[in-house]
Amino acid sequence: MKTSVKKFLGKWGEEYSWDGPKTRRYNMEAGPVDETWLIGKVDGARNFAIRYYHVVGNAVTKLEEHHHDHGIVILHGKGRVLIGDKEHPVEQGDVVYIPPDTLHQIKNGTGEPLGFLCVIPAKREKQGKIVWSEEGLFTEE
Repeated sequence: MKTSVKKFLGKWGEEYSWDGPKTRRYNMEAGPVDETWLIGKVDGARNFAIRYYHVVGNAVTKLEEHHHDHGIVILHGKGRVLIGDKEHPVEQGDVVYIPPDTLHQIKNGTGEPLGFLCVIPAKREKQGKIVWSEEGLFTEE
């Protein structure tokens, strides 16, 4: 059985990085959002994937809804989470559940970085097919 340990290389409260994971950037209108895949298919995870999101300044994540649910843990910063048609304030230590097929978005808006872990299923529906969650996101896979 495959195992994986990704050592934290950052500095709590200042920089959040790990050894080995792959990161991609979304250039959103209000600023960049970095998505780092911490645990997934390449690690042997068959039931879940863990990602870290870094949302700077006044940036927001994509406004989305999916057939899968999400679990989110706010690691640092403050912001707001849109779930359905309601916004909720969130800050370090808060835990959020987003049900399947529910519109959602994380909004920073504080000027300070906001970071959170996001847990999703290892496989999800994409364009009518069931695929590994990170499939096709990185060219070397």
